[in-house]
Amino acid sequence: MRLTIAAVGRLAPGPEKMLVEDYLSRANAAGKGMALSPVSLIEIDERKARGQAEQSEKLLAAVSTGSQIMALDERGKNMTSPEFAKLLGRLRDQGIAETCFLIGGADGHSQAIRDRSSLLLSLGPMVWPHMLARVMLAEQIYRAISILGNSPYHRA
Repeated sequence: MRLTIAAVGRLAPGPEKMLVEDYLSRANAAGKGMALSPVSLIEIDERKARGQAEQSEKLLAAVSTGSQIMALDERGKNMTSPEFAKLLGRLRDQGIAETCFLIGGADGHSQAIRDRSSLLLSLGPMVWPHMLARVMLAEQIYRAISILGNSPYHRA
């Protein structure tokens, strides 16, 4: 199963971008043998998509037909890392070709994205800057793959 993070905004060179690239690289290496790769990032340029409606259009356009969509939302479901790993494993085992995680802009997601999403997922009750949300999601994807592969990376 392919995993895609589609996010509004572009990460500038710096520590956040380096962390995202590192976690995606780790996830790709660990996920190959478990049918959980490639893991990729699509960035939507905010200058070309202003406002929630335009950003939502661009995010949905980045999603492949038939993809499972999960939108990150502060009001979404909180999951433990093992629960998230089980969810990804279950989707893979059901034959889902791609799961796409959507990170909206400063105003969040439109109702169109909420309606298309199979799950609204929260990274906790606090609101996080979008650049950190990408890092946290990339790390959780790598952690989920590690859990599914019985790697010592995740120690519960």
